[in-house]
Amino acid sequence: MKNYNFLTTILLGITMIGCGDTKKGENSLFNIDNSAFPAHFSTSQSVSLGVLNPKDKKIDSIVYYINDTKVGTVSSATPFKFELKDQKLGYQNLKAMVFFGGENSDATARIEVISDITPKLMKYKIVNTYPHDKTAFTEGLEFYKDTLYESTGQKGTSYFRKYDYKTGKVYQEVTMDSKYFGEGITIINDKIFQLTWQEKTGFIYDAKTLKLEKTFTYDKDIEGWGMTNDGTYIYCGDGTEKIWKMDPKTQKMVDYINVYSGQSKIKQVNELELIDGKFYANVWQKDAIAVINSTSGAVEGILDLSGLRKLVDVTEEDVLNGIAYNPKSKTIFVTGKNWDKMFEISVSE
Repeated sequence: MKNYNFLTTILLGITMIGCGDTKKGENSLFNIDNSAFPAHFSTSQSVSLGVLNPKDKKIDSIVYYINDTKVGTVSSATPFKFELKDQKLGYQNLKAMVFFGGENSDATARIEVISDITPKLMKYKIVNTYPHDKTAFTEGLEFYKDTLYESTGQKGTSYFRKYDYKTGKVYQEVTMDSKYFGEGITIINDKIFQLTWQEKTGFIYDAKTLKLEKTFTYDKDIEGWGMTNDGTYIYCGDGTEKIWKMDPKTQKMVDYINVYSGQSKIKQVNELELIDGKFYANVWQKDAIAVINSTSGAVEGILDLSGLRKLVDVTEEDVLNGIAYNPKSKTIFVTGKNWDKMFEISVSE
């Protein structure tokens, strides 16, 4: 436990979660019986579902749902047990649709599912050190066809560029309109996707010419932070504990996961990189990278990079941000906002 608390503290940017919200649905006929619910559940547990029937109605059957997905049907008022092993982390909405006397009525409640995984402390080794533009307020970093692309923030100075990371020579650069605060980028299907922070606007460029092809508006009321992709879908952070799944064809957010370390939500998830099926994520203002299960949202590892800060000319405000995986060398490139160096590192458990 001592080791676990130490690892969680490295990440902080977290909010400790208290008792889960399991309040009863506002229904005069039935309520989900949550009297035996713990403050929160883990994915190794199951939840026993039943309903309270204060008016003693004759129940014919009950259909149970979790997050509007049907998980089971019982006759009469038979209790129903549901395993949580395949559930994502975070709050889950429960619903019981009760059928009685030719009628039906819903009862609702909510539980919180937390991670039961103890994160591992990852190790790293510096392979190379390269120059980095100290004026670059780094928001996104990604390799595409052996070339490094970087996006930066701040209104009036936001841009993205592709360049020779060994020398710093810029091949091509696109400057944003001064009304936009640039955020993360990712490249998929020969298109560059770029987010903005609070303007709820995204851009799509041709990856070869960098010509703007489309401007789109977020379909959710969220901020834009980091981005990555798996070759089919794009994944976006919004400054909370959520990582959204975006369909690049429609630019619609189709799903999300919540990032947890034990009982704690990991908020302010920033720059993202998908490496061997795991999200590597900067946590804003923390000199650490969280390694996240991309299906559940559980933090499985923590990479403490605080030692790199001693090697760069930075202030306290110049935070770690920027993760790019080079599949050829199987190494990771990391830097920070206004850092004068970029590091190529290898990572192990």
